[in-house]
Amino acid sequence: MTSVARSGRPAVAIAHDYLTQRGGAERVVLALARAFPDAPIYTTLYDPAGTFPEFAGLDVRTSPLNRIGTFRRRHRSALPVLSFVSSRLKVDADVVIASSSGWSHGFPTTGKKIVYCYSPARWLYQGDQYVGDRPGGIKRTVLNVLRAGLKRWDKRAAESADRYLAISTVVRERIAECYGIESDIVPAPIAPEVTHVAPEPVVHSWVAPGGPPFLLCVSRLLPYKNVQAVVEAMRLMPEMRLVVVGRGPERARLRALAPSNVLMMEGISDGQMRWLYQTATAVVAASFEDFGLTPLEAAAQGTPSVVLRAGGFLDTVVDGRTGVFFDSPDPAAIAVAIEVASRHPWDHDVIRARAAEFSEERFAERIREAIHHTLSTQPAISQPHEPIQHLGEGPHHA
Repeated sequence: MTSVARSGRPAVAIAHDYLTQRGGAERVVLALARAFPDAPIYTTLYDPAGTFPEFAGLDVRTSPLNRIGTFRRRHRSALPVLSFVSSRLKVDADVVIASSSGWSHGFPTTGKKIVYCYSPARWLYQGDQYVGDRPGGIKRTVLNVLRAGLKRWDKRAAESADRYLAISTVVRERIAECYGIESDIVPAPIAPEVTHVAPEPVVHSWVAPGGPPFLLCVSRLLPYKNVQAVVEAMRLMPEMRLVVVGRGPERARLRALAPSNVLMMEGISDGQMRWLYQTATAVVAASFEDFGLTPLEAAAQGTPSVVLRAGGFLDTVVDGRTGVFFDSPDPAAIAVAIEVASRHPWDHDVIRARAAEFSEERFAERIREAIHHTLSTQPAISQPHEPIQHLGEGPHHA
């Protein structure tokens, strides 16, 4: 029997793969928690020091695996056991919103399950991009051994859902290809505006007033993010500077190859990030993104983007109005696009208006619609081919 909220409304729970990072998916979970403040959050692993501090005040419920500190600090090392653990992390609620890119869609539930999908598991279906390991490398070898069994588990997990929501057009297509499941697009929200702006002291001193402008790259340092291509582009543009904000397994290698006009940072506060977005000439991203949140966070500050013409960026960036595209993650192509963006007469109000289409209020409204229709078994909340640019339009209701 499912649990019922005291108010008579259906009891909602939130599920997420693991809370060990500070990324866009974790920001979505925080948005879900604000939309459903009574909802507990179920996850395999939770590292308070590794993720956003706002989770410390929430009802986070973890699997027994969380007792092992090594896994909390390095969740990728838990790959061989995560399907087993996820299959036993039971969630008792009328409706579970499973925020998933690989594991939480497999949590067993007592009620309805709505999967908010960032992408079917990258390590299963896009292994070469995700792993970035040499042929015969340890990570690739382990994944090859586990892949067949994990794919069977993953497809069973997908079939257990009552409804799938895709973060973007490319993810909707991937869900159909991997699972044969039709899904509705619900774009992720941009984070609420922080109330303060704090100059980042290292960057502030590095970029002298009146000196060369700086570009900004905000990314996890993983192979498929192609941060190396952005860094190498700076060798072709010595008059420009680049600030890279992020952490990940590629950090040491990228630091070693970065030229002197590249500054690598991590552990930046929200106030400092807002200052960086406001001060940067443009945000640069060469990754194959499932959504493309960083250009929207920049757009909220009126800052344009220079991005790869692929994936989720096609949904969030409007060519010539909020950003410039390049066609391949190649340093020379990136440098040309940066040069084009530097000469473009940007309308910063138009850029900010684009970001407003992806508000947290609109996101919460669409999630509530999905819950209502799932419980009442009504038709899908949007037409299968509704253009992404129209999803943010219309009145916003909290």
